[in-house]
Amino acid sequence: MMRHDDLLDIARRAVAQARAAGAQEAVASASRGVAVELSQREGLLEQATESRSSSLGIRLLVDDRYSSHGTSDLRLDAVEVFIQRAVAATRLLEPDPDRALPAAEACGVAEGVDLDSYSEDQEGLSTGQRRQQVADLEAALMARSDRGALRSTTAYTGDSRSAAVVVYSNGFEGINRATSFGYGATITLEDADGKLPEASTGYSASHDPDLPGLAFVADEAWERALRRIGGGPVPSGRYPMLLENRAVGKVLGILLGPMGGSALHYGRSCLDGKLGQRVAARGFDLLDEPHIVRGAGSRLFDGDGFPTRPRALVRGGELQCFLMNQYYARKLGRDPTTGSTSNLVIPPGARSPQAIAADLPRAIRVESFLGGNANSTTGDFSFGIRGTLLEHGQATRSVSEMNIAGNLFELYERFAEAADDVRRYGTSRVPSVLFDDIQFSGM
Repeated sequence: MMRHDDLLDIARRAVAQARAAGAQEAVASASRGVAVELSQREGLLEQATESRSSSLGIRLLVDDRYSSHGTSDLRLDAVEVFIQRAVAATRLLEPDPDRALPAAEACGVAEGVDLDSYSEDQEGLSTGQRRQQVADLEAALMARSDRGALRSTTAYTGDSRSAAVVVYSNGFEGINRATSFGYGATITLEDADGKLPEASTGYSASHDPDLPGLAFVADEAWERALRRIGGGPVPSGRYPMLLENRAVGKVLGILLGPMGGSALHYGRSCLDGKLGQRVAARGFDLLDEPHIVRGAGSRLFDGDGFPTRPRALVRGGELQCFLMNQYYARKLGRDPTTGSTSNLVIPPGARSPQAIAADLPRAIRVESFLGGNANSTTGDFSFGIRGTLLEHGQATRSVSEMNIAGNLFELYERFAEAADDVRRYGTSRVPSVLFDDIQFSGM
């Protein structure tokens, strides 16, 4: 079992030492983790690594001066010297009177919630089991090699376990233990024009039984690679955009960036002044759900030590709250909410992506993004895309060397429908999403 008792002792001692050295407030976080990764190619184990990590972080408030520091040396004498130097260095900084811990009564963990984020099975995995899994995945990939002109495949697996604690000088203490299991594959094909289209797929979960089967992963890797063959631009213009569930997070980032307290404080948010106003189509909802059992982003407390709770970020197209941690809330004279999201949720619709696409004479299914940028001050964005041109739901050609560009408000006003295929891996628990009339341009 990944224990946390000794980590609590380390963090408590660090807080006490910081207070003794002159800090008025302190937050210590200590963690330990173990991760194993394997990859196999052409029947040979290409990589096998095991990494072990331990760390201590300390956040200090000394005479209204704030700083944060970290070390991986957890020996008692080394930590004591580390804390003394950190406090001394903090005294050299400029005062920042808005830095302060929340009141003790505001801190805590969500009650009556079992996130089930730790699997005891991870500690029982043997080297032989891990090697067999990666070999079985590669075998599943090769069993499908008659589907296309194969250049290479790589199968990879990994698992990890970690424990982390946080101790506040106001008395709050929090504990988090987590495990992760995952595997995936990369396939490279040979195209007729000499290009080498490549695609990857991967899954991770806190419990191994929650992962899809190896055959499913192999099929998906091949399907995604075959979509890349013959890729190129289609005529520039406005098309319906069917955004695959695994790619929705990129578009959500356009919206989340200007919701942050930092963007608001520094005048870099196009959402400033729009709380309670419509910023998307009336059918669009975006929720933050921190208590999903076995969720990748689930948590009982946030970075300020506040107990987590579900929140509507956008409801019926209206902006419901900002992501405001304690620090920026004090600067802006507002009430804190939370400084970051957990599991992002878009409620699913009633139809499959296939049924949605079948009703569209032409559409571009966007399957991944390539670089790009977004401006939180104006809401403008531009991203390179890869995908498939669909006609009445049928794939007609691979699309690449194109981008989408526009503005946050225009994009979300064109939200038309959410599909029913919620992806339950990662921190975005979202389905595929249809946006109407999006500008696509050749690169």
